Order: sequence, then structure tokens, then C-alpha cells
Amino acid sequence: MVRNDRKISDQIALIYQFVKRDVSARYRGSLLGMGWILLNPLLMLALYTFAFAGILQTRWPGSEARGGVGYAMNLFAGLIVFNLFSEIAGRAPSLIVQHANLVKKVVFPISIFAWVGVFSSMTQLGFSFLVITVVVSLHSETFYLSTFAFPFVILAFLPFLLGVCWFFSAIGVYFRDLSQIINLVINLCLFLSPIFYPASALPDYLVGYMWLNPLTFIIEQSRLVLVDGLWPDWIGLLLYMTASGIFAAFGYWWFQRVRRGFADVL
Repeated sequence: MVRNDRKISDQIALIYQFVKRDVSARYRGSLLGMGWILLNPLLMLALYTFAFAGILQTRWPGSEARGGVGYAMNLFAGLIVFNLFSEIAGRAPSLIVQHANLVKKVVFPISIFAWVGVFSSMTQLGFSFLVITVVVSLHSETFYLSTFAFPFVILAFLPFLLGVCWFFSAIGVYFRDLSQIINLVINLCLFLSPIFYPASALPDYLVGYMWLNPLTFIIEQSRLVLVDGLWPDWIGLLLYMTASGIFAAFGYWWFQRVRRGFADVL
């Protein structure tokens, strides 16, 4: 029991060090350094507000009273979830390949790279969350208590993201073209997910298909708690977390099944 606890604590320490190194490497050498983590979401939201509120005069269905700013906030709430997924999925095929030296030369728990990929990407999500919380509070002149439910929405999403990392990082070792395919799929998902529009705006015969997209529920729940000030569907989150947990277990099983050949291929 003591050995298992020590093993878990060692792996947590490894994950922390790799996440820290990964985040630092992204901004090393840049003029603003880590300041870009906060500046990026601020610039994104400012751009969306200028484009949709100032130029296009776009209104979000069901939230027309908020004007173009409301559209920008709803769009941004969907994009911070999608960007989390797209970054993790886009990096997954190369996660193991990038650490080939650790796979070939050292007895190393390479399955932790899925955790590293997810938590590293969540750094940007955290700052985007702060930005949209401040903007929504200023625009609505109130702070929504439902905002505190957002971490629970992401918690339900977490197993799915881990499953994506384990599954595609394992395939990426053997099939190097996977990165290009994933990038195409991500671009498709951008328009097949309810980001630029709510799922309710679709015709009835398409709504059912939209909910087959694993991003749809999380995006809609994120808007609900961040922009609309409503509490999420707790039962739905529990069911989603259960399903994503099953997918994560499958992804981990697949990773462990094929990892024996990693050293030979790399």
C-alpha cells in the first residue's frame, strides 16, 4: 500500500514537472512571456466583440437583447471548450513520438503524457475562464453563482479528453499521417459543433444528430453556466461523465495493449 501511494505521488510530481516545462516552453523567448496566456483570450474576445457587435451586428438566437456583445460572449464560451479539445486532439498523435528517448531508453510511465497534454492545455482554459467571467459580470452588472459550476462541467469532460489522448497517441506512433487527418477532423468539428449557433437553432430533423457530437453537451452546458447564469443539467453531467469514463478506460486499455511495440517503431 505504501509503495502504491509512493508510486502515485511520484507520478503526480512527474506530471507537474512536465506540465510546467511544457507551458514554459511555449512562451520561452517571447517578449511578453507567460503574459500571452492572459493576453490571448483578451484579444480573442475583443476581436469577436468588434466583429460581431460592431461590424456584423449579429444577434444570438434567444439572447437578442444583449446585442452583438451577447453573441461574442456566447461564441467565446463555446470556443474555449472547443479550443481545449482541438489543442489536445491535435497534439495527441505526436505525444509519444516527441518523447521517443524516454520510451526507448528508460523504464518510464509513458501513460502520464496524456495527463500532461490535458493539464497543459487547461492552463489556457483557466485564463479564458477568468476573462469571460469578468466580461459577463461587467456586461450583466452581476456575478452569476452558476459560474462556480463550470469546473464541474470540465470535470465531466476530462475523461473524454484523456481517452482521446491515450487512443490517438498510441495510434500516432504507428501511423504518422494521423496528425494530418486529425487536423482535418478538427476543422470539420468547428462547424459541426454548436459554436457559432446554439443547437436549438437547428431544424428538428438535425438536432438529434447534433447531440451525437460529444462536444455539443459540454459546449451548451458551458454557455448555460457562464453566459446565461443558469445551473447545469447535473444528471446530464453525471451521465456524460460516466460515458466519457468508459471511453477513457477503452483509450487506456488500447494504449497499454499496443505500447509494447513503441520502442521498436520509434
